[in-house]
Amino acid sequence: MGFSCGIVGLPNVGKSTLFNALTRSSVPASNYPFCTIDPNVGVVPVPDPRLKRLSELVPTEKVVPTVTQFVDIAGLVKGASQGEGLGNQFLGHIAEVEAIVHVVRCFEDLQVIHVSGAVDPQRDIEVVETELAIRDLGVANAAVQRLEKVAKSGDKKAAAALEILQPVVKSLDGGVPARALIRGFSPARMEVIRPLNLLTAKPLLYVANVGEKEAAAPEASPMVRRIQEIAAKEGASVVPICGAIEAQIAALESEEERAEYMQALGLSEPGLNRLIRAGHEILNLITFFTVGPKEDRAWTVRRGSTAQEAAGKIHSDIARGFIRAEVIAYDDFVACGSEAAAKEKGKLRLEGKEYIVQDGDLMHFRFGV
Repeated sequence: MGFSCGIVGLPNVGKSTLFNALTRSSVPASNYPFCTIDPNVGVVPVPDPRLKRLSELVPTEKVVPTVTQFVDIAGLVKGASQGEGLGNQFLGHIAEVEAIVHVVRCFEDLQVIHVSGAVDPQRDIEVVETELAIRDLGVANAAVQRLEKVAKSGDKKAAAALEILQPVVKSLDGGVPARALIRGFSPARMEVIRPLNLLTAKPLLYVANVGEKEAAAPEASPMVRRIQEIAAKEGASVVPICGAIEAQIAALESEEERAEYMQALGLSEPGLNRLIRAGHEILNLITFFTVGPKEDRAWTVRRGSTAQEAAGKIHSDIARGFIRAEVIAYDDFVACGSEAAAKEKGKLRLEGKEYIVQDGDLMHFRFGV
C-alpha cells in the first residue's frame, strides 16, 4: 500500500485520541508527555460514498475500499532537533512518512495539562515547525557544502543544484518551511530537493482539535480561524475535529447508534471521515474502481498515473501484458445504471497505456501474458 500520513504535534494535544478513534484501537492516550514512544500504525479505509453507490448498482460478493496508513508519532517539544524529549528518534519517524497531519490543540481543559502551560495554537505550531525546520536546515546545509566542493571543480550539474538549494537554505534559516518555497517547482528542480527528504517539504494538513462546545460550528472558534490563516500562507489545509466526540462516536457499536448520536450533536458525518479523505488528498492520490460479481473495489494511484500504471496496482502481469483499458466515468456509469447501458449510450471508451487516469474512473483492463 505504502501511502502514509504521520500524526504529529506537541504532547497532550489529542494525537493518540484521534488515532484510537481512526483505528478503533487501544493505543495509550494517557495524560502525560511521551506516553507514545514507538510509532503506532493503523491502516484506515477511506470513506467513499461512490463505492457504496456502485455496490448498489453492481451487486457483488465483496466490497473493498481503498485505504490510507496513519502513523501516530510521539509528541515533539521545543529543542527536539537537539535531542530534547525523545526528539531525534521522533524526527526520524516523521522522515519515514509521506505527509504530515499536525494536530493542534484548540480546547481548554484544566484536567489535561499543556506542555507549555497554556493553550496557544500559533505558538504550538511555531514550536513544531521550528524543530522540523532546524532539522531540515542541517540536512540542506550539509548538501550545499558537499555540492560547493564539487562545483569548484567545474561540475555544472553541481552548480545548477546549488542554485536550487541555496534559496531553500535561506528560507529554512528564516523559519519558513520548504513547502512554502517549492510550490510550483518543476519536476527537474524537485529532483534536486527530493533526495534530502525534507520534513517541511512534505504535504501538510492541520487538524484543529476543538472542545465539545465548538464541535458543531468549529469555524467560529478564534483559535481555528488563526490556524486557517497560518495554513493559507503555507498552502496547507485545515480540518477542525473534536477528538473527544470522535472517540465517543467510534466507541458506538452500530451505524444506527452513531447516526443518532451525530444527529443529536448536529453533525452530518464523523469528522474523522473528513480527516481520512483530506489525508488521502494531501498525498495527491485519486481513486479508480473495478466492479463485478466477485468484487467491487476502490484502488489508489497517484494523480497523473497512466492506465498501465493503474493496471499494475491490480497485478504486475496486467501491466506487463496491457492491451487496452475499457473506461467509464463514474458519473456516466451512475447516470446509465449499468455497463451495458453505458456502452449502448457511447459512454464506454477504449484507452491505451498512456491514458491518464481520472478520479472516479471505472476501469476494466484487457491484457495478454
